[in-house]
Amino acid sequence: MNKFLSILSVILITTLLITSCDLQRPYPSLLIVPTSDQPQNSSVPVSEQTPLPTRTTYIPGELVDYTAQTGDTLPALAKRFNTSVGEILQANTQIPSDATTMPLGMPMKIPIYYLALWASPFKILPDHAFVNGPTSIGFNTAAFVASQPGWLKDYRVYVSGEWRSGAEMVDYIATNYSISPRLLLAILEYQGGALTQPGIPEKKNLLGLKRQFWTSHYLQLVLAANELNNGYYGWRSGTLLEFKDVDEYLIRPDPWQNAASVAIQYYYSKIYAGDNYAFATGAEGFSLTYSKIFGDPWSDPTVLIPGSLRQPAFKFPFPNDQTWSYTGGPHTGWGTGEPFAAIDFAPPAEKSGCVTAGSVNFSIAMADGLVVRSSIDGIALDLDKDGDERTGWVIFYLHLAADQRAPLGAELNAGDLIGYPSCEGGHSTGTHVHIARKYNGEWIVADSAIPFNINGWVTHIGSRDYLGTLTRGSSIVTACDCSDADSSIRSDPP
Repeated sequence: MNKFLSILSVILITTLLITSCDLQRPYPSLLIVPTSDQPQNSSVPVSEQTPLPTRTTYIPGELVDYTAQTGDTLPALAKRFNTSVGEILQANTQIPSDATTMPLGMPMKIPIYYLALWASPFKILPDHAFVNGPTSIGFNTAAFVASQPGWLKDYRVYVSGEWRSGAEMVDYIATNYSISPRLLLAILEYQGGALTQPGIPEKKNLLGLKRQFWTSHYLQLVLAANELNNGYYGWRSGTLLEFKDVDEYLIRPDPWQNAASVAIQYYYSKIYAGDNYAFATGAEGFSLTYSKIFGDPWSDPTVLIPGSLRQPAFKFPFPNDQTWSYTGGPHTGWGTGEPFAAIDFAPPAEKSGCVTAGSVNFSIAMADGLVVRSSIDGIALDLDKDGDERTGWVIFYLHLAADQRAPLGAELNAGDLIGYPSCEGGHSTGTHVHIARKYNGEWIVADSAIPFNINGWVTHIGSRDYLGTLTRGSSIVTACDCSDADSSIRSDPP
């Protein structure tokens, strides 16, 4: 049987090489000269290192082997394997019922209920290479882009009130969406030859994403970042279990997949179908381009989300003894759609809309921390105070007025003024503050195994974004874009 499978694999690979010349391949990846912070491209592609498992049908409830991956939670695993948290706990008595994230590498037995049409088990990219987290530290986007012959180093775009270079554009998107700049560069190279091809392309919709007026190279990369996050956090939370390619064919990710790989599958489903999609998401597609540029990402042992991760204690984002309205249940941390990491609070006001908050109605630091980013695009409060929002716990604030907004480098204690709620920064129809959490650069979904917990009030998602509740014991506050009593919540001293 092993000999037969080996022969079959050779036939399949040979067939791919013969037929792939007819595929609509993106730009070929040329040899890229390594910079000082770039590993020499001597590693063997992961497709040659790790044999892919063969998926088959399973008896309903059959126990299958699974090794925990970074960020795994029982609710998400239950959805992926079409089972229940209770059944997983019954098969794995070593896991406590109140477990949050699974420790990387922990062997598990998972009851599986087979679904047809599971997609390729090939893993494209590890999660730590997806987010703008610890493995992005030390990478100098500007220096790297300047060292390459491609058109990106000559690209200029006007973004958020200033002209930015191609590298600055990438870093701007990487920071706001919290996606690795290496990943964004690899996408620009794979689909647009940004690092190797001379001459800035004149074509619109460079990445193939169709949305009216979003045709510039910058806006295409914004759309790409948004779709990547939708795929990553949809898989992470268990809300994205299947999707369709541009020809409306169903794609159901393999249950053993990791979030970053599914994110890239989801992204390319928005652009390709059939053989083109299979090529882009296979071993010779985007994955190979990435490894040629940056080396084998799987050789980095970084653990993005540790086991048993728990949120530190948080205060409400407004002063003690004040009553504000809970105006936004779980919704996007940045962009549209996933991740549903943010919630909103609005100060008391005599009328709705974008009004000036009263002098006493300011937002506060929800925990001790260091301000490591402060602009119209938000404030990042770094709780481990190491000066980098790509590590540890970070609280992200949006819609704080420029006047009296905490400056970069300010060290705040819990309860200190951090800014005044407003409509500034992004789209807003009323004065409020938007807050979200990140850990090691990954947005932490508000209603998850690590719930957004503020003074004992726990966030729950609603039937759609911006709806939902805060609960503490039998007390319930419903998110409402209004000022009625049902949405009011008081910040009592702990």
